[in-house]
Amino acid sequence: MLVELGLVEQRYKAVLEVLEEAATVTDVARRYGVCRQSVHKWLVRYANGGLAGLVDNSCKPNTCPHQMPPVVEAKVVEMRRAHPEWGPRTILNRLVRAGVEPLPSRSAIYRCLVRHVLLAPKPRRRRPSDYKRWERSRPMELWQMDVTLGVRLTDGSRPSVVTGIDDHSRFCVCAKVVARATAGPVCEALEEAMERHGQPEAILSDNGKVFTGRFGPGKGIVRFDRICQEHGIRHLLTAPGSPTTTGKVERFHKTLKQEFLEDKVFSSIEEAQAAIDGWVCEYNHDREHQSLGDRPPIERFSLARRQPAEDDEGQQPDVRLGDKRLLRRVHQNGKVDVLRFKYHVGRHLAGQQVEVFSRQGLLEIFCNGVLVATHARRHLADEEMRLHRAAISASDPAPKGAVVVRKVNSQGSVSFAGTQYRVGNAYRRRSVELTITRDTLQISLDGKLLRTHPKRHDRGKEHGALGNPGGRPDRVNAA
Repeated sequence: MLVELGLVEQRYKAVLEVLEEAATVTDVARRYGVCRQSVHKWLVRYANGGLAGLVDNSCKPNTCPHQMPPVVEAKVVEMRRAHPEWGPRTILNRLVRAGVEPLPSRSAIYRCLVRHVLLAPKPRRRRPSDYKRWERSRPMELWQMDVTLGVRLTDGSRPSVVTGIDDHSRFCVCAKVVARATAGPVCEALEEAMERHGQPEAILSDNGKVFTGRFGPGKGIVRFDRICQEHGIRHLLTAPGSPTTTGKVERFHKTLKQEFLEDKVFSSIEEAQAAIDGWVCEYNHDREHQSLGDRPPIERFSLARRQPAEDDEGQQPDVRLGDKRLLRRVHQNGKVDVLRFKYHVGRHLAGQQVEVFSRQGLLEIFCNGVLVATHARRHLADEEMRLHRAAISASDPAPKGAVVVRKVNSQGSVSFAGTQYRVGNAYRRRSVELTITRDTLQISLDGKLLRTHPKRHDRGKEHGALGNPGGRPDRVNAA
């Protein structure tokens, strides 16, 4: 008669065979169909805990070091209930600014909100492969304008809001409440925005009849187009049925409605305008924008109007991030090199010196103390030390660099300190200027930056090369 033994009974029988019958561990393991290590483990557990030690224990760990502390979890729940429009990323930024320790991750905050039924879990959205993001390279290059509803008055009427967003900085240039979005009020909103902030180079809008007569019955131009022509502004129109082209201003509408207009009723248009003006001021100057590296839009938009004063010359910008900065010169294609990777800054900054900061997986690029670009870090975390070695203290003055003149040889290169640096075949037999800073060698011609190379020459030979700044361009083997 076959009798099925329990798991603990089988282990106990195997242990007794080894201890009382002097059977070898190898033979016992073979008979019971387990490895020798399992038999040894049973022997140890039986010696420490007796028969109860052969029972399987729970795999649950006694402690969980990465679990959010109850105090931090309570603070997260409190912030979400006070500001229902804040998501996990905004709450994380607020915790960083409040100096909360230990700091939870964004995914931990998301799970916390789901546990407390403060956020409905949603499946992760996958972006279509043909979805393409784009952004103008500098402020005032393009405005996106549109009209939206959302304002409610006590008399039951629903005024419209004429909105405008600077494409590069996400700065709100226009948010005017109008009774009806006809041609007159929309054009007045445009003129007020230009009077306050200046004239953009181009304006992007949809095909609404207040913006264009493209699909209207008449053949003449509308008032909005006429104003753009009078001020030399290019008016760009989206393709029919493509609202994602003006996605930035559409996203602004969502933020305006969710964070401000929801559940609000105003007594008059004037009251609604005053309230929206206050919210727009906070949006532009205080609210962090995720697409800008969690910085307010004013930091980017102010670059368009920045006029450095004479007494500001020689002073260093007030940079608040980190204590190390990496100086780079922007190439003609609008990119900078950081650890063999190229990051886009903007062609309008070609030839200018920018500061690169690496922090929390992001590379933030500043020009004259203003954040102009934010990129996800591409180099590995263990390469961060190389970046810090190339960086200098933020309190140190920016190195001006020594300048020498060299002639480009027939191979399109120049020689400095016994090392060849590529310039290009188009500049053969021409004299160029080499600017030598701490970690780079920049080649320019007539004030135009041609190439930037990391230093590859022997630093011991640099002093002799700098002792001959004019070079000998007329020697026979120079080209």
